[in-house]
Amino acid sequence: MNAFAQKEGLPGMGYIFWRDEGGAAVGAGPVAKNIGPERTEAIRVQLGLGAGDAAFFLGGRPQDFQAVAAKARDEIGREKGLTDEDRFEFAWIVDFPMYERDEETGTLDFSHNPFSMPQGGMEALENQDPLEILGWQYDIVCNGVELSSGAVRNHRPEIMYKAFEIVGHSRDAVDRDFGGMISAFRFGAPPHAGIAPGIDRIVMLLAGAENIREVIMFPMNQQAQDLMMGAPARPTNAQLRELGIRVVEGD
Repeated sequence: MNAFAQKEGLPGMGYIFWRDEGGAAVGAGPVAKNIGPERTEAIRVQLGLGAGDAAFFLGGRPQDFQAVAAKARDEIGREKGLTDEDRFEFAWIVDFPMYERDEETGTLDFSHNPFSMPQGGMEALENQDPLEILGWQYDIVCNGVELSSGAVRNHRPEIMYKAFEIVGHSRDAVDRDFGGMISAFRFGAPPHAGIAPGIDRIVMLLAGAENIREVIMFPMNQQAQDLMMGAPARPTNAQLRELGIRVVEGD
């Protein structure tokens, strides 16, 4: 697992493994040696582990290692034959936080979809800690693959102005950047929500493929090139004139 973590770009992975010593499960490994027997035993009890079990640890900022931790769980499940690959398991992901704080600058920003309705509406925006406000957002996931994302739209201009004010955007800035949406909502819009299923991802699961490029019709490589269609390609002069674009070659 150390090699796995290093392949994923991390320094490594901490671990404790418990072995049978005289009928008792005793922790061993670098982490166990560092934190001592009492803390090691507390971890074992909390996780319900016994002799022959192991716990793995990743440290740092959560956004830096959460994805690797998820991959590590899947890797262990496959290696140990613990993953049931013969059924589809669905889960709704809900209660997304509306805001997050940048650890480097300390400023607030939207954590996901700035146009979703905050749970609690204007009252929440005016009276709650921004970091405790949740959005009406949702994802549907199958076997760890996100199939679709959706949200209840923030359709009230005053609530939208307030939501953007919390992250430092003035009313004028919202009118300038999202004027079309604001103008439409001023004429009155009913509450509305939506969700957009990813058909390619559904097909990927049904086909048992591990990469979406195996099932989409015109897959792109990591340079965003469609090798089958030869795209993108250089435009002709006639096409550039039609669009009113002039290309100036750089040095």
